[in-house]
Amino acid sequence: MRGTLDYLQYSAMPILKLVRGLSLAAAVALLAGCDAVVMSPSGDVAAQQRDLIVWATVLMLLVIVPVIILTLLFAWRYRSSNKEATYKPDWDHSTVLELVIWGVPLLIIIALGAMTYVSTHKLDPYRPLDRIGPGQPVPEGVEPLVVEVVSLDWKWLFFYPEQGIATVNELAAPVDRPIRFKITSSSTMNSFFIPALAGQIYAMAGMETKLHGVINEEGIYDGFSANYSGAGFSHMRFKFHGMSDADFGEWVAKVAAEGDTLDRDVYRELEKPSEREPVHYYADVDPTLYDAILNLCVEPGTMCMKDMMMFGHGGHGGGNVGKDDGHEGHGDPAAGHGHEQHQ
Repeated sequence: MRGTLDYLQYSAMPILKLVRGLSLAAAVALLAGCDAVVMSPSGDVAAQQRDLIVWATVLMLLVIVPVIILTLLFAWRYRSSNKEATYKPDWDHSTVLELVIWGVPLLIIIALGAMTYVSTHKLDPYRPLDRIGPGQPVPEGVEPLVVEVVSLDWKWLFFYPEQGIATVNELAAPVDRPIRFKITSSSTMNSFFIPALAGQIYAMAGMETKLHGVINEEGIYDGFSANYSGAGFSHMRFKFHGMSDADFGEWVAKVAAEGDTLDRDVYRELEKPSEREPVHYYADVDPTLYDAILNLCVEPGTMCMKDMMMFGHGGHGGGNVGKDDGHEGHGDPAAGHGHEQHQ
């Protein structure tokens, strides 16, 4: 028995070295042009998603790696030229082997299912954050920073309703403060994605999706659309700045000082397709504009989608249409500027 084990170990060494070398070469090739930000994020939500990927991969490798090794080992051990290999033509069953073959994958599937179920609810992008890091609950009294995101062809427009400013292709937030993104699109479906912060979520016209996240380290991170949307898709990128509270306050003051006016007329020009759009700041922002974009009623005289839905339910939501500019009523906070009806 001892001699057989020594022989197996000796025979398998060249194969194991070859497998290890090929695996290392493949990993180097795959990672050569990648900064691996998904596996080294700077936000707690993205870090939890990274951990889920790692644990799921490890659990699956518990089956994959032994199967690959045993396949190569058996092919070498029981090759036709090896006359010392045990030959049992009448062997057909092993209870222990059956338990291993069926039991191990079953346990892995149960573990994966439980982990996925818990993580799916815990990392739901619509779910407000209850922590800003491992063992760090959200401080009492800290409210999320609200950012309203609009995907345009081919650029990003960010509204800061609490600060009264807006930006194009530049986003900023203080570290360790939860962020609540409200996301929509002017026309084409896109995907809002900052790998260092959290997972991607779609932006669709006439609909509002939500994403909660937090950035834990100061720095400048890449954001982009992860969904093909036409000719300018490749350049639909922006920079996300993680800042200290003081630096974020200075950034807001800079935007307020240097920004232009953003009303519906300016927006209609901005909405036109363009590529490689430079960063632009807006200080005087129409407070009803995001709501009008979401409800597809930026053009004067157009009925908003929420008014159409009220009519469909026998309501009288069209009362605002035709008054003044036809949309001022949608900016009333009491009417739900937070768009809770879209949850």
